[in-house]
Amino acid sequence: MIELRPLRQFAVLAEELHFGRAAARLHMTQPPLTQAIQALERNLGARLFDRTQRSVALSAAGAALLPEVQRLLHAADALPAQAQAAAAGGSGRLRLAFVSSIAYGPLPQWLRSFRAAQPGVAVQLREATLDVQLQAFAAGEIDAGFVLHAPGAAPAGLSSHLAWAESMVMALPEEHPRAASSRLPFAPMADEPLVIFPRHIAPSLHDAVLGFYGAAGRTPQVAQEAIQMQTIVNLVSAGIGVAWVPRSLMQLQRSGVVYRSVRGARIECHTSLVWSDPATPVVQRFVAHVAAHAQRRQSAASSQTPRLRGAR
Repeated sequence: MIELRPLRQFAVLAEELHFGRAAARLHMTQPPLTQAIQALERNLGARLFDRTQRSVALSAAGAALLPEVQRLLHAADALPAQAQAAAAGGSGRLRLAFVSSIAYGPLPQWLRSFRAAQPGVAVQLREATLDVQLQAFAAGEIDAGFVLHAPGAAPAGLSSHLAWAESMVMALPEEHPRAASSRLPFAPMADEPLVIFPRHIAPSLHDAVLGFYGAAGRTPQVAQEAIQMQTIVNLVSAGIGVAWVPRSLMQLQRSGVVYRSVRGARIECHTSLVWSDPATPVVQRFVAHVAAHAQRRQSAASSQTPRLRGAR
């Protein structure tokens, strides 16, 4: 086994090509340096320097070895900074899952700013619904995830931070008789065939939608289930039915589909950032990043509230 110290001595001597000057740089006397180089040559089984009484020169083996030794020494010198960055969450890997709806909201901006702030962190993204994310957490395949749920119903067994809150709107075919209305009455829309996500991918939100119908004394007529929000919107475009979707999905401009608020409908959906404990430093850094951005957004929204109230 070759230790770093004799390699560092070899590199300094290769630069100086003079035992006296090299020994001075290494804060040692010349005889121990000569002995160290000789021991290194014996360990490697090759002569590293051609020496005469007047000159020292790299041998062919020494010249070939020098770039590799310099690379090893550079890597060794960088280890403390790398360890400190990893301990502080400034380097490493973040395996992040997300539901599709957050991709139409603030997620792209959060990822851009996080990557700019933490260039040493490699972010691996995976689109997945809540049920798939829970399996991935159990298998140790992801570090954190954005999940969709009803207010107060973040998944149990995971730490969570509320990242995004929004209302749900109705997506309906562009040719629907009520598509021209800016806001829809609920009573006639309650009889429309409904395209909805299966309960197992977001049980609390599924129950909230159906519960809204039940509170109004109506029973939804489920025409089709689909897992991805994009697929749900495509099915609406095909005339299969109407659908409740997060307001951020209005960014998905699909031909043949319009989005409308429904009068009296108070269906809220939350997106939380969830992770397993103990959180790695990288996860802690990402959670803090998202929390700071979410707080700024909330503060900006709150600052507008008095003006809105005064206009009434």
